Amino acid sequence: MVLTLFFVTFAIAFTVCWIVARIFRGSTEAILDRIINDPISAAWQRYLQFAIFVVGISSGVKFYRLESYLLPQTHVGGPEAKAEILVLTRDRWILEVYRTVIGTLQGVAWMLLVFFVVALIAFVIVRISESRRSREG
Repeated sequence: MVLTLFFVTFAIAFTVCWIVARIFRGSTEAILDRIINDPISAAWQRYLQFAIFVVGISSGVKFYRLESYLLPQTHVGGPEAKAEILVLTRDRWILEVYRTVIGTLQGVAWMLLVFFVVALIAFVIVRISESRRSREG
């Protein structure tokens, strides 16, 4: 059952990454074309798409959470503390699917935020250099 949960969360994280990559593809292509202005920008675009998948899947699929369904968990409290293995109920499935979607989106959002901040700085540098060239020319 845990193996099934792993594959389901992986498939969900992959799907969410694919959707986000499709949504932002045009924006990132335009930004990279403007900043780099060279055919190599296509290679950077492919790398950025790859990074979306790596960051999204690694953020969405949490192995340590899946271990809680394999290893006994000790509940703190009272003299009758027992070690129990968590059971995958329907509610836990829903919770894990929700965690996967949110974790994937959160990881990709941070990665894209960093990309867009760096791209904004690069854009400002490109604009300054273009304005200097136009004044000189």
